[in-house]
Order: sequence, then C-alpha cells, then structure tokens
Amino acid sequence: MLSIEQRLKEIKVVPVIAINDENKAASLAKVLVENGLPCAEVTFRTPAAAESIRLMREAYPDMLIGAGTILNNQQVDEAIAAGVDFIVSPGLNPTTVQYCQEKNIAIIPGVNNPSLVEQAMAMGLKTLKFFPAEPSGGIPMLKALSAVYPVSFMPTGGVSPANVADYLALESVVACGGTWMVPNNLINNADWKGLAALVKAVNN
Repeated sequence: MLSIEQRLKEIKVVPVIAINDENKAASLAKVLVENGLPCAEVTFRTPAAAESIRLMREAYPDMLIGAGTILNNQQVDEAIAAGVDFIVSPGLNPTTVQYCQEKNIAIIPGVNNPSLVEQAMAMGLKTLKFFPAEPSGGIPMLKALSAVYPVSFMPTGGVSPANVADYLALESVVACGGTWMVPNNLINNADWKGLAALVKAVNN
C-alpha cells in the first residue's frame, strides 16, 4: 500500500477546495477523478467541509482526501469521522500534531522558516506544507530550506499555472496545493464542464 507521500508524488497537484454546499461534493469529486486529479484537500473554512468529505469518500472510496485549514483537535475528530486520509494545517501547532499522531492520522503542517522545520522534524514529521509559499520567498526560500533539511514539502499559497512546474521540478517537492483549477464561482454555479477543462489542463 502506498504511503500518503507516495500518493501525493503520483498526483503532483492537490486541488485545495472551499466548498459551500455539500450537495455539490460528489459531483466535484467526479470531475476531479475523471479528469486526472483523484485528490482533494477540503478546507475547514466552510460549515460544509466535513459533510462534503463524507460524501466524496462515499462516492469515491479510493480518492485521496485531505482536510485542510485544521486548527484544533475537534476539527481533527470531525475530519477523521468524515473519512479523510490526511490532515493539513496552515501552521505548526504541536498540540494538533501530537493529537493526529495519537489518532494515527497523517498530518502535513505548515512551515515557512528554519525554526519551524526543525520543530517539525523533532516531532518526527518528514512531509511539510510550505505555506504561504509565494509570500514566504517562493522557490528561492524552498531551495534554501531543502539544502539544509532532509524533509519533503508541499508548497501551497500563490502556486499557479505560471510557477507550478518550477516548484514540481525541485527534488524536495512531493506535490503542490492550488486553487486555480477549482475556483469557487464555478463550483457554486455547478459548472462541471468548466471545472473539467481546468482540471484536465493541470496534467497537460
């Protein structure tokens, strides 16, 4: 069975989704799976997040699903109950990391400087979210961190079609998180054809 990191490496780009209506979750998952991105990081920035994850998991049991913007243990519990494969947090909260480790669920916490990387390593973490990627120095900063620390990164925040290939070219990058292929206006309007075209273009 492939690890979360191995599956992320295969997928390369993780759609970061803020979904407002759980009734659109299964249709959105269908678009992602059928157009080459069988993965989603559903952010807990909306009340529909947990139920959306549950419906995606029900519709596509093999899809790689993460819960993003996780800020506390209660959200971890909600995400696990909904059926996620991994947790993503914007920062490095030791309480949340330890709780995920106790629950035996993978967590990819956000870091953007050497001190945070070292704290994450001290907690046994090897795959980290580089966030917010572009405002934190982008590729030059990532190169500097990667030269020193034996960890892998998932850059998110400011990653776009213009720079995603450059990020993915770095040996330390397992995947990139992005929102450009899952814009809220298309999801809200149930424009599945428009979304399919954007998702398909990611791998071309």
